[in-house]
Amino acid sequence: SCLSWLGAESSVSREAQGGGGPSLACQSSQCCSSAAPAPPASTVGRHLAAPLIPSFTTHLCHRLLSDRIPQSVRILGSLVAILLVFLITAILVKIMLINSFGAILQGSLFGLAGLLPASYTAPIMSGQGLAGFFASVAMICAIASGSELSESAFGYFITACGVIILTIICYLGLPRLEFYRYYRQLKLEGPGEQETKLDLISKGEESKAGQEETRFSAPSSQPAKESHSVRAILKSILVPAFSVCFVFTITIGIFPAVTAEVESTIAGTSAWKAYFIPVSCFLTFNVFDWLGRSLTAITMWPGKDSYWLPSLVLARLAFVPLLLLCNVQPRRNLPVVFEHDSWFIIFMAAFAFSNGYLASLCMCFGPKKVKPAEAETAGAIMAFFLSLGLALGAVFSFLFRAIV
Repeated sequence: SCLSWLGAESSVSREAQGGGGPSLACQSSQCCSSAAPAPPASTVGRHLAAPLIPSFTTHLCHRLLSDRIPQSVRILGSLVAILLVFLITAILVKIMLINSFGAILQGSLFGLAGLLPASYTAPIMSGQGLAGFFASVAMICAIASGSELSESAFGYFITACGVIILTIICYLGLPRLEFYRYYRQLKLEGPGEQETKLDLISKGEESKAGQEETRFSAPSSQPAKESHSVRAILKSILVPAFSVCFVFTITIGIFPAVTAEVESTIAGTSAWKAYFIPVSCFLTFNVFDWLGRSLTAITMWPGKDSYWLPSLVLARLAFVPLLLLCNVQPRRNLPVVFEHDSWFIIFMAAFAFSNGYLASLCMCFGPKKVKPAEAETAGAIMAFFLSLGLALGAVFSFLFRAIV
């Protein structure tokens, strides 16, 4: 009925202007007569109400302004506007804006954590692993409940919005913590002033200390800040930076581009076939990755200057052939050596645990290899190399998949 109304309106408009030809009302009625039975009226109403309200308003404005705006401008302008909206929605919003702001947030958080003791970088890494665990559980719950994709996506986004709001509230309360204010000042102060500054903060004399800092500390620290070059900091953290880059290059190169295409050999027609990849691939990876990240809050072996750290990072190359030789399908080149599902689950658990543990060690050690005043910059550089590893892993994933 809405199409008929719009068609009749356009037909009357053409007849008033002397135009001919069949009206849209006639065309729509012919289409409706040969189409399949219409869906329920409530469903149609919900789908039509949203676009028709702004459409009616725009038509009204068009009627009032059509004589003042040339036809070519109205047509081309509308097409260009629609194209830009689709491009912004499909490209900028989904890929560039979200990922760009995510990269800025990640780099800033690791820079902020670099000001604190090394053990405080571990919770950031652990939180990222915990987020993956929740996503895997949500995927399994969605499969078990049989909910539609739109409903599952709505739940995911609502949960993410709630977590972001909670994070904003926590961040706004962060400057109120004496602990944070103390370590924040270490960026500008010398080691000899740390104890005095902590006493001032404990006595509630932060504002007075800030005034004195502006007069004395800031001028003296300005030359030191200028002398801190990114090249010198990078030279100091070169080993952990390249190590975290290599860790994520191997991880993203294999997971999930290769591991998500492993098929179960024991499922047959059972329910395990539907749950095999969500459980054995995604849930297993995220659980053991989170455990590896969390372990760094308890122990940090090997040390930041030990040769064992880069050696263990390079040893993760062994997971590439092990996982490629599992039952990845389809395959054209390599044989299946580890056919049983248990092999794949064991390899995934060790693969994920080593990823979480070694990546967290590198991110914790990087800012601690430089002076406190350079720790924030070092943390941001480490976050850049982490992102570089993700990008390189995405590139190598095509190579690894082609090898199979």
